[in-house]
Amino acid sequence: MILGAWTSYRLRIQRKRWHIRARRKSRELTVHKDRTNQIKRGDILLFSTFRNEDVRLPYFFKYYRDLGVDHFIMVDNESDDGGGEYAAMQPDVSVWTAKGSYRRSRFGVDWLNYLQRKYADGHWTLVVDPDEFFVYPFCDTRPIRALTDWLDASDIRSFGAMLLDMYPKGRLDAVPYKKGQDPIEIASWFDSGNYTFAKNHLYYNLWIQGGPRARMFFEDEPWRAPALNKTPLIKWDKNYAYVSSTHMVLPRGLNLVYDEWGGEKASGILLHAKFLDTFGEKAAEELSRGQHYASSQEYKAYAEGIAQHPDLWCKWSEKYINWRQLEILGLMSKGNWA
Repeated sequence: MILGAWTSYRLRIQRKRWHIRARRKSRELTVHKDRTNQIKRGDILLFSTFRNEDVRLPYFFKYYRDLGVDHFIMVDNESDDGGGEYAAMQPDVSVWTAKGSYRRSRFGVDWLNYLQRKYADGHWTLVVDPDEFFVYPFCDTRPIRALTDWLDASDIRSFGAMLLDMYPKGRLDAVPYKKGQDPIEIASWFDSGNYTFAKNHLYYNLWIQGGPRARMFFEDEPWRAPALNKTPLIKWDKNYAYVSSTHMVLPRGLNLVYDEWGGEKASGILLHAKFLDTFGEKAAEELSRGQHYASSQEYKAYAEGIAQHPDLWCKWSEKYINWRQLEILGLMSKGNWA
């Protein structure tokens, strides 16, 4: 009991340090277009960082508007492809420009922690990248507010989602992606199995790895494959803080988005449309910048693998249909939400 109390105390101190760090890193943020005065009580907010994602942003905004997001708060890390200007033109988007190091901002977490602390208190908040598309139970017939209303009524503050890497059948550069297109029209396949799960006993989150990146780019060292567990949807409080992307959050009780007692908690999926024809150029850019985790080892693996023109499709690949298919496969669950 004493050990548990000491651990909780250390994590509270850590969370305060993240808040102090986020406030310091906020000096790197410059307002490009601030429409936060439009945010109303109860609005559902989306936060995201991006760099050179102009080709993806039109569909990204459309997808989340259709789900029911009310306002977007975006951090543009020095794009030079016009994406920052495009985002700033949108009537429901506020944009900050970040001129600091993505790596030294803990990969954008410090910037978003600051903005969430300032604008998201009391709001349901979704944190996703421009290549991530949130899928939840009944998303084809119910807006995201139906989900957050149910979570509120159930006194649930956080909602987990596994990152599901999507890919085309054939070479990644075989079909060009067009601006405004649904990327899942091209990257429509995924691994239905091939996942490992381990509990993090400090933060309480499940650490999930596997899928096409593990079997193709990290075949010899699968433990280095990217984490697929995320907690992207949270009823935000100004005292909360993300620790590592959306993989871990404090207080750690927010990471308990799974059931350990034989039942199933409702959960979702983030369709990850990274593997398009744009991936090779993007990977080369990020490798040269060296702004990613562990000296960009992930992008080094991508660069080496892409040179072989890989086909991520295999005989166990499944073509995406809808959320019900993902539930049948055990990748997400509607829990007791009916």
